[in-house]
Amino acid sequence: MKKVHFSEWGVESPKYWGLLALLGVVIAIAGAATWYMEHNGHWVTGMTNQIVWGTPHVFAIFLIVAASGALNVASIGSVFEKKLYKPLARLSGLLAITLLAGGLAVLVLDLGKPDRLLVAMTHYNFKSIFAWNIYLYTGFFAIVAVYLWFMMDRRMNKYYKPAGIGAFLWRIILTTGTGSIFGFIVARQGYDAAIMAPMFVIMSFAYGLAVYILVLLFVAKMDGREVGDKVLFRLKNLLGVFAAAVFYFTVVYHLTNLYATENHEYEAFILLNGGVYTALFWIGWVFVGNLLPIALVYHPAIGKTRGGIIAAATSVVVGGLATVYVIVIGGQAFPMAMFPGKTIVASGYFDGVNGAPFLYSPSLPEVLLGIGGFALVLLLTFVAIRVLQFLPVSLADEAVDPHHGKS
Repeated sequence: MKKVHFSEWGVESPKYWGLLALLGVVIAIAGAATWYMEHNGHWVTGMTNQIVWGTPHVFAIFLIVAASGALNVASIGSVFEKKLYKPLARLSGLLAITLLAGGLAVLVLDLGKPDRLLVAMTHYNFKSIFAWNIYLYTGFFAIVAVYLWFMMDRRMNKYYKPAGIGAFLWRIILTTGTGSIFGFIVARQGYDAAIMAPMFVIMSFAYGLAVYILVLLFVAKMDGREVGDKVLFRLKNLLGVFAAAVFYFTVVYHLTNLYATENHEYEAFILLNGGVYTALFWIGWVFVGNLLPIALVYHPAIGKTRGGIIAAATSVVVGGLATVYVIVIGGQAFPMAMFPGKTIVASGYFDGVNGAPFLYSPSLPEVLLGIGGFALVLLLTFVAIRVLQFLPVSLADEAVDPHHGKS
């Protein structure tokens, strides 16, 4: 591989400032939506005392999970010594930080009383997975920042690989912790499963890589930088593998649930008669999020086009949001078994009821807050690549492949 040079994002100033202004408007609208929900109370959202994690949590969890996966590109280069990925590592580390920042911003603003975050940061219940995640998230920021420093500073290059190994291990632990939030909640039949942790890890690989591909192609196109087929095809093939792995874990998760009689009602709810949740599972999670990108990536003609690769990555992102929606909100929509094995004659807790008490319709302010999280990610990324050298000057085949042009 030839020596790869890096430079700041050199997109024309009017276009650059216009892009930042557009993202700023989206973030301001999200801020206004947050103020509206905070000022009027969360009764203006679609949430109830049965469904307490709404659409903003879907966006937040997707971004947090994708943050871990975005770092996978850098890890392949540093930890597994794949030289082709090393020029991609700086943008990978940056996206890991900005995606986590965007996800946590949405999460904090969806708490109902964001000022109560100070209590969560100063009082810990170490039996709670939520308390563990505060350390995992803040630690991730610090470790990836150090990783980027060692990566970009020649004087610190000798520590680059150990820092990469540390960041790799930490992000696996972080995503395991995020998946364990659901796996440890025994009161919800849709959550209580040990497979949640590894499933979230592989989901992070797919979602983070999809976001990375879209951002890489966008910033390269805006700046006139070349991304060769060698790099792009390697990334898209990896995306197909990750999408297939998510599908595998999906099948195993539901087959495992179907094996246990106690979960048959929940599985019937998600797979057959859950209304919007069933539709999102089959159309969003399975088809758009898994089968469609696999077909696009490995199609002999479409898989070799830029449009096909962009469509596959976009499909993974859209399908990923549907997946998290079904897990987070669908898992709450199915009623808790307050008295397992007993017949409830009358209850104020909606035992065994899948109807009106559990209907949830995302409100506009919730959706705007979630979109604002994506806008914040892009804003932070575009500012960083403008002022620091995160982008390789060229990813053309002759620059990254030492055997290019040789017979």
